[in-house]
Amino acid sequence: MAEEIFDVVDRHDAVISQAPRTEVHARGLLHRAVHVLVFNARGEIFLQQRARTKDTFPSRWDSSAAGHVAAGDTYLDTAPREVKEELGVKIRAEALEPLFYLEASEQTGQEFVWVYGAAHEGPFTLQASELEGGGWFAPEVVDWWVQNRPQDHAPSFVLIWQRWRGK
Repeated sequence: MAEEIFDVVDRHDAVISQAPRTEVHARGLLHRAVHVLVFNARGEIFLQQRARTKDTFPSRWDSSAAGHVAAGDTYLDTAPREVKEELGVKIRAEALEPLFYLEASEQTGQEFVWVYGAAHEGPFTLQASELEGGGWFAPEVVDWWVQNRPQDHAPSFVLIWQRWRGK
């Protein structure tokens, strides 16, 4: 399988070149990603547990769906695709709510990130190569978990959760 190609961006999130995934990560180049927070009617959030084979933060808990923006794609192109790939359900781009934008930093893995919200009840068909598992959690449970056991989560999710909760 061909290696993913990402847009490399400058400090203003403007595309300056393209490079393969391994090079982008090895050199710490700025690039783009999306995270989608999926909530059910009870107000619970679905969190994924990253596969133990992932190159970064294996087995840690993360946003409902997340992924890199491929070269030439937009954030909004990427978000529904990641939900489909990782959770096995279709959510239209129009149904995604833009929540906030994060500047690239060490905590985001040098990624500029758009975070979207979505509503779905499941069930989900989890992509085994990407996810170890997942589950629904009340926001108060996630608050405690992130506060007391941040090491259980991908660093970008900790930042996203704290921003979303206004902490």
